[in-house]
This record gives sequence, structure tokens and C-alpha cells, in this order.
Amino acid sequence: MTRKPGLFADFKAFINKGNVVDLAIAVVIAGAFGKVVGSVVTLLMTNALEPALKAANVDSINSWPAGSVIVAIINFLVIAFVCFSIVKSIEATKRKQEIVAETKPDPQAQLASAITRLTDALERKGF
Repeated sequence: MTRKPGLFADFKAFINKGNVVDLAIAVVIAGAFGKVVGSVVTLLMTNALEPALKAANVDSINSWPAGSVIVAIINFLVIAFVCFSIVKSIEATKRKQEIVAETKPDPQAQLASAITRLTDALERKGF
């Protein structure tokens, strides 16, 4: 009589798959990266717009009616641009590796060609 795997065993198998663990790590890193970008954007926006904000008697962008939305949009655009840049650089690296792999001769093909040439030469010599 075979025993069916239980819910816990199925869950353990699901969690141990590489994709799930990789995704979890990516989510944690993205959360931390988002906080860093948010802080940098808030700092830069506050310092860059400080003269205009003082002239308008406003303490920060967040005090505007849609200020937090504006900051969130800027954060999104910065994070999206950084992700885009990373993906583009990874793709460029992969393309360079593919070009190098294509230009390298295949050792098996070289060996087969050498054996064929050797066999032909031996047959011409009558061996």
C-alpha cells in the first residue's frame, strides 16, 4: 500500500524548488532597494526644490495635495530605469558571450576534420 504525500511534504517540495527561493530573495532585495531609492529621491527632491518650496511656504512635497503620489511616481520611474539598465547590460554581456562562443572553433569538428584529412592522405599514399 503506497502512502500519498501529505500537504506538508508537497509544500516542502514546492519551497525547495530553486525558482521559489530565487523569487523570495528577489522580493526581499527589491523591497530594500525600493526603500533606498525612496530615501534618495526624497532627499534630492527636497534639496533640489527647496528654494521653490520656501518661496511657496511649503515644508515638503508630501504636504502638497498629490505630493506623496508625485514622490511615488518618481520612485517608480527611478526603479524602473535602474532595472532597465541592469537588464540591458545583462543582455549585452550575453550577446558578447554568444559572439565569442560562435567565433571559437568547435574542438569536435576540428578533430573530425583532422581525422578525415589524415585518412584521405593515408589512402592517397596507399596505406
